[in-house]
Amino acid sequence: MVRTQLKFAYSLSMVIAFLLTVASASGLFIADFYRDNTLVAAALRGNDLVSLVVAVPLLVIALVFSLRGSQKAQLLWLGMLGYTLYNYAFYLFGAAFNPLFLIYVMLFSLSIFALIFGLPKVDIYGISQRFNPRTPVKWIGGFMLFFAVFLGGMWISRSLNFIITGKIPQDIIQTGHPTSIVYALDLSLLIPFLVLGAFLLWQRQPWGYILSAMLMITCSTYVLSLIAMSGFAANAGVPRAWNLEPLWAVFGVASLLATALLLQNLQSTKIRQRNLIT
Repeated sequence: MVRTQLKFAYSLSMVIAFLLTVASASGLFIADFYRDNTLVAAALRGNDLVSLVVAVPLLVIALVFSLRGSQKAQLLWLGMLGYTLYNYAFYLFGAAFNPLFLIYVMLFSLSIFALIFGLPKVDIYGISQRFNPRTPVKWIGGFMLFFAVFLGGMWISRSLNFIITGKIPQDIIQTGHPTSIVYALDLSLLIPFLVLGAFLLWQRQPWGYILSAMLMITCSTYVLSLIAMSGFAANAGVPRAWNLEPLWAVFGVASLLATALLLQNLQSTKIRQRNLIT
């Protein structure tokens, strides 16, 4: 019998998968569902596409194989929870009020609780010991740090420029929002953890492997969303919508490669019975 806390985390994840399907399908297939301007509505619909055809299947597959004892699937599961948390913070705090507001609240909150109940059940030390000693931690950690510095540098420099010149960044003006939800979430939920994960991974600390795998899975999935957003924005007639596409493609390939290297170097083994059954 699955332990109560772990069973609860998996149960929450099943609810998340269902709500994720409802939210993404609604935004994708219901005409004029979003009340945001053309750019933001197109971005949300591109995000919905990736959530529906990539995130939902990956989350379900991760759940199934995690329950069967796969540690790789367990890391994938945690990474997809990270994606849902990060992704739906944008909808909750950044999308114009719409009929799915309460579902956004649930997706954001349930992702937090699933991680709270799930992470303590991860055999951090056991998993870290099963990584190949030749795992290229320097390369993977270096990419994570570069990604963090690149994103953080963009958002911080634009924020400092506003302090100096008083001019609101153009990308904020284009969204029609009073502030940047992208800057806020990246600088609080993503970039600090990329930096922390990189340094811990360089030192081969147990949490370094877990954080790095989670973050690379989250980033790999979200970069696909960024690419889809550009496509939807271009189709909606937004000028220069493809400008950042090559950049996101490079980051996407690098994130997928880092994810593959981490999971490939994790020796397959069943999660210890003490973590799954009473």
